Amino acid sequence: MVKLTTELINNSMQYMNACRDRELDLRGYKIPQIENMGATLDQFDTIDFSDNDVRKLDGFPLLKRLKCLLLNNNRIVRIGENLEQYLPNLESLILTNNHLQELGDLDPLATLPKLTSLSLLHNPVANKQHYRAYVAFKLPELRLLDFRKIKQKERDEANTLFKSKKGKEMQKEIQKKAKTFVPGGNMPDPKVTNLTPQEIHKIREAIKNASSLQEVEKLTRMLQSGQIPGQKPLPPPSNNNVPQAEEEEMETENTNGQ
Repeated sequence: MVKLTTELINNSMQYMNACRDRELDLRGYKIPQIENMGATLDQFDTIDFSDNDVRKLDGFPLLKRLKCLLLNNNRIVRIGENLEQYLPNLESLILTNNHLQELGDLDPLATLPKLTSLSLLHNPVANKQHYRAYVAFKLPELRLLDFRKIKQKERDEANTLFKSKKGKEMQKEIQKKAKTFVPGGNMPDPKVTNLTPQEIHKIREAIKNASSLQEVEKLTRMLQSGQIPGQKPLPPPSNNNVPQAEEEEMETENTNGQ
């Protein structure tokens, strides 16, 4: 894993791509987060972040020239707010093979005024019911979704659906399901779980390095119950009325759930 430094940016490949756009190649460094992008001096039309470990789409300074972002094969679970303030001319965003889960997680993209092409192939969200309709409704300027043209009939049907009473109720449900957590954040008070600061740090690191949303949720539940990854569950509060056999059964069930 390599930190995205000014030196790395300056030493990475820069060239004119097939579209005659100036491109910066930052592929395959296992970069965990986007930072220090002011070092680009806004000199690029396209930036390629493919094959890294980016978990959140944010961290950009104002880049007026940038038109295309490639983020294939990362670990993105969240899209930052107010991207339009930093990427006002972004036209194409490729997020193939990431970990975006819920339709509501895509809402921050609706503020990008010039976004016309978006790929979410091989993200869990692409398997959600009404996926294409919801994206067409929320991003009215979008022309290509997953490299397929959004036809006018498809957009009209999406608008009819989500402007209806049923559609408005669906939108409320979609918003409820959208993620509100930051990986590694929202940790419970160690006083509640009786965990030491070192144990809290261990679980923060485990959550930070998790490879999927399900793993993050599992680790969070373990922490909330006072368990440490790789260790047996902490014993429950003493209760002299619980038979030994029942205690052993509870421990077995907890272990199998890890």
